Amino acid sequence: MKKIGVIGLGIMGKPMARHLLNAGYELYVYNRTASKAESLVKSGARLCNNPAEVAKHCEAILIMLKADAEVETALTGTNGIIEGAQPGLIIMNSSTISPHTSIRLAKQVAGKGITMLDSPVTGSGIQAQEAKLTFMVGGDKKAFEQCLPLFNTMGQQAFYMGESGTGSYMKLANNALVATNLLSLAEALTMACKSGVDPEVFVQVVNGGGARSAVTESRVPKIINRDFTPAFGTVMLYKDLGLIYDLSKELSLPMPVMAVVREMIHTAVAKGYGEQDICSIIKHYEELAGIEIKK
Repeated sequence: MKKIGVIGLGIMGKPMARHLLNAGYELYVYNRTASKAESLVKSGARLCNNPAEVAKHCEAILIMLKADAEVETALTGTNGIIEGAQPGLIIMNSSTISPHTSIRLAKQVAGKGITMLDSPVTGSGIQAQEAKLTFMVGGDKKAFEQCLPLFNTMGQQAFYMGESGTGSYMKLANNALVATNLLSLAEALTMACKSGVDPEVFVQVVNGGGARSAVTESRVPKIINRDFTPAFGTVMLYKDLGLIYDLSKELSLPMPVMAVVREMIHTAVAKGYGEQDICSIIKHYEELAGIEIKK
């Protein structure tokens, strides 16, 4: 496959599109705010007026949008992908959405001869820029294998999870762990710093032992530099925690820790940190502790 489309050029989608363009793929892009495509167009990408126009040109399309409704509109709405697609098109939906939505949409587009993979990713905007994403993919295995060169261009590895929806289920489990790690980090870092520990020494010690995680590696430097520009926005994490909550009810699965985590993230959104990075939750802990963590 040489003609690839990307729909959604936000924090994640734009660097993913850039990697495809740099690898020599013929790239067609669409974003509701067309100005976000300018740098890609200057480098050779072709800007389309709607998802249907993208589909007319492409053999595979990557979708990276915020939520279920946006993905559904891009697929089946007016001037959606299915209006312009030819049979054989493969859609890689890397948006974090409900597994049930993934399954339903895959069945719906299959009637048009389109194969849809749920292919969400681990990592945030930083990993997207560095092509260090990991894809977790549900759907047709042959389509997964066809898309492996694309996944390997945008990331460092891709795992086939099973039938449609399993990639989305895996993504929610992953983000449950990310959220728990985030809150644990915020509490431990606040405790250490209020006790007089240097935050830079804190992160060195933690990352040298069993408490190390991607959250400690990536978020403590942002916190101590007071850099809350979003690599993964707080409001997006809160949206994902809502999906996790729905899944826990569906599975009759007690998740008491996740209930507390969700409420704390909700508090951060209510305080106005929604469009900031998830590490901005530390500001709530700082307020409670009466300190500010910085160099």
